[in-house]
Amino acid sequence: MTTGNPIFRGCSSHKLAGSCAKLDVQDWLKDIKNTANPDEFVEIRFKNTRKDYYVNTNSLNLEVGELVAVEGNPGHDIGMVSLTGDLVLKQMKRHKVTLNNGEMRKVYRKVKPVDIEKWEAAMALEHETMIKSRQITSDLKLNMKIGDVEYQGDGTKAIFYYIADERVDFRQLIKVLAETFRIRIEMKQIGARQEAGRIGGIGPCGREMCCCSWMSNFSSVSTVAARYQEISMNPQKLAGQCSKLKCCLNYEVDSYIDEQRDFPPRERLKTEEGEYIYLKCDVFKRIYWYTLDNNAPSGQIPLSVRRVKQVYRMNQKGQKPEKLIDIDELLETKVNPIIEHNYDNVVGQDSLTRFDMPKDDKGKNRRKGKRRPKPQQKAGEQSGNRNNQPPRSRKPDGEENKRRDNASGNNQKRKNQSRRFKRGPRNDNNKTGNPQ
Repeated sequence: MTTGNPIFRGCSSHKLAGSCAKLDVQDWLKDIKNTANPDEFVEIRFKNTRKDYYVNTNSLNLEVGELVAVEGNPGHDIGMVSLTGDLVLKQMKRHKVTLNNGEMRKVYRKVKPVDIEKWEAAMALEHETMIKSRQITSDLKLNMKIGDVEYQGDGTKAIFYYIADERVDFRQLIKVLAETFRIRIEMKQIGARQEAGRIGGIGPCGREMCCCSWMSNFSSVSTVAARYQEISMNPQKLAGQCSKLKCCLNYEVDSYIDEQRDFPPRERLKTEEGEYIYLKCDVFKRIYWYTLDNNAPSGQIPLSVRRVKQVYRMNQKGQKPEKLIDIDELLETKVNPIIEHNYDNVVGQDSLTRFDMPKDDKGKNRRKGKRRPKPQQKAGEQSGNRNNQPPRSRKPDGEENKRRDNASGNNQKRKNQSRRFKRGPRNDNNKTGNPQ
């Protein structure tokens, strides 16, 4: 990630030295006089999560955010001061310090404008170098991925960070890279978690990822931690942006293990009503949830750990209780219910269907089974003329008599035809005009 100012080597969250909060340290001893660090050890930040510790042999007055030229191997490198004072010693115990011939590397001087120009020119080559190096690795058919390239401040050396699942023989690759870019090459292998920390990002919790904000040592994570915490075994939910199990699965697993030391095994419970199977568990409320074997997953019954132990001991002795819930325990739950809410559902915020229900104000003035009169009609006209059609014109008396005579004549003809043909009914509806 880059911004308009390439000196920050990322998006700056601190006024001077921050970089997406990557391994950022809050100096809570900055108001105290430096007494435990007389040799003036300082922490220098480079690209992304790379930090190292140097000794200020020249007694320079360094402040957080200043650019300095430090000792490299070979030449010199340019970094930014990220921490000073007594807290540097505590950070040196947590992180590994790079030594040069058994001695700590030195801070040479504060940077000059010429140093910054050379450094910015070297940084401009990093992306192009990474793309070309990936093409070279694919041509050599090496099973590795080059994730990032970092140039030294003087432009004489570059560090290639790569990821590989197996051991890779990259001796030929180093020769080709040295001939192509005319610099010293250093290959450094990193893992998937370290790559995610160098890139950075926002986790599903909405905060900066732990691997780029404060975590430097990565411990192994397994699905056992998810089982102890009753987390669904969904790979998409358990995996982070590095495609590995989330590091935060280990944060609270010790508390869950301590709480479940006296929990009974999660087996079926037999009663006279039938067998109950285990569904889930609320660890800190100490509640087990069971349901009948033929009703799963509906009809869930909460049981305390004490009641589960009691029924489990009875089953081991070959006994079956009459019911799964004890009457005495049921009476206790009326006074002190097992499931308690420490808040009030005032506006119905717990309902999942609260947005699906119709509003009451829409149906206040509507009466079921009756149509509302239209604005252009009067109340008396609605019952008499429902379809709002004009009334039919009444025919004269002579025409009405002729119509009746024709109808009676047609009826007489039908009767004569039915007497004539007695073998079976004849379908003369089409001739008479009657509908079938």
